[in-house]
Amino acid sequence: MKTYALVGRSGTGKSFRAQAVANKHHIPLIIDDGLLIKRDSILAGRSAKQDPNFITAVKTALFQDRNHRDEVLKALSREKFRKILILGTSEKMVHKIADRLNLAPPSKIIYIEDIATQDEIDTALRVRLIEGRHVIPVPTLQVTRSYPTIVFDSIKVAIKKTFLPVFPFLKRKKQTENTLVQPVFSKKETELKVSDAALMQMISQCLYDWRNIFKVESASYSIMDGLYTLRVMLRTPEKFTAEEEEDIREYLVDSLEKYGGLIVDSIRLKIESWG
Repeated sequence: MKTYALVGRSGTGKSFRAQAVANKHHIPLIIDDGLLIKRDSILAGRSAKQDPNFITAVKTALFQDRNHRDEVLKALSREKFRKILILGTSEKMVHKIADRLNLAPPSKIIYIEDIATQDEIDTALRVRLIEGRHVIPVPTLQVTRSYPTIVFDSIKVAIKKTFLPVFPFLKRKKQTENTLVQPVFSKKETELKVSDAALMQMISQCLYDWRNIFKVESASYSIMDGLYTLRVMLRTPEKFTAEEEEDIREYLVDSLEKYGGLIVDSIRLKIESWG
């Protein structure tokens, strides 16, 4: 069994292009935001986009709830598959999901920049950050059956003629259908107000999922034109390189944007070691 991963920051168009990537590599199954998807159908799972708040959305996306995880594991056991595609905002996230679902670690990682132009990524980010809309890579009818309250519209994904030789089995089907949704956790005012205590809790949850070795000493923010500048101080028994600290910063930005509804301009991160 081979695991593929599609990686890119929140809102860059991973779900929009997931089916095209799966078709190109002959991958029958997709894991995306808590759902197990097979071609045009949701086989199992629960969408993080239905969750009412940041904390539960993160837990759903990472299959932390045992019943949710077991449901997806049971569905996977019924499928005879050799390939599966996991979507995530970082390599660390897709490895964590693979581990939770007893899948092989991703052996091929595809980055959104490899399959989308910068203009396409920028457009996807504007739609996400300004309108708060997300994509689920299955037809609208399938999503409506389980999540009628978040469905906004359907969106057709055309397969360009120049791509058809790569996808010979798609010659009779030149487009796929995705569902445009507005998650419960994104239906918020442009300038969401959160307390410092709530911000610390959100950051603690993110870091617990990343690696459970951090204590959030303090967290605060300033906001201008809907953009947040965060100041975060962490303590940990380990020491990190500048590159590792940048990975942590990017992970926090992605998670807070995706599940917290915070449009983060920058994070001033300070990590102190007591080791």
